[in-house]
Amino acid sequence: MDAEMEQYGAAAIYLRKPERERIEAQTAPFDAKTAFFVTDPDEMYVKGKLVKKEGGKATVETLGGKTVTVKEDDIHAMNPPKFDKIEDMAMMTHLNEPAVLFNLKERYASWMIYTYSGLFCVVVNPYKWLPVYDATCVGAYRGKKRIEAPPHIFSISDNAYQFMLTDRENQSVLIT
Repeated sequence: MDAEMEQYGAAAIYLRKPERERIEAQTAPFDAKTAFFVTDPDEMYVKGKLVKKEGGKATVETLGGKTVTVKEDDIHAMNPPKFDKIEDMAMMTHLNEPAVLFNLKERYASWMIYTYSGLFCVVVNPYKWLPVYDATCVGAYRGKKRIEAPPHIFSISDNAYQFMLTDRENQSVLIT
């Protein structure tokens, strides 16, 4: 997979996590019964391990070592590590607010600013110039289906152009 990314030139490291990292995530230990996000007044949500549930309350030990007890509604299932930094969030097992925010935060921390959420391309503006807009990168997306390349505005625009050529009616692109 890393060899496939060479066609994107200097942009490759900003588009997809390295193969080594993907393999490590596939084999990381994970217990779906105890892995939860819990609300946190400082960080909004943090990862934690469910200790117990009773009487509508949940006790969670956060990865930071704090033990908190909250309403059961204030914990949210976590996705397995293989979904960390996933390119299309619609593929996540648990599609909840903390899972989406965590994925965007983790991708942004690695300077991967483009992510899909189903039909939508989500972009987190880094307020920094990244080498993801050069001719090499444009060329790498040309003529590829969306699923054949990492998330990028070039993929969206090239696909829109290709669809326009084949279906000359009812064309629109929504940018907000």
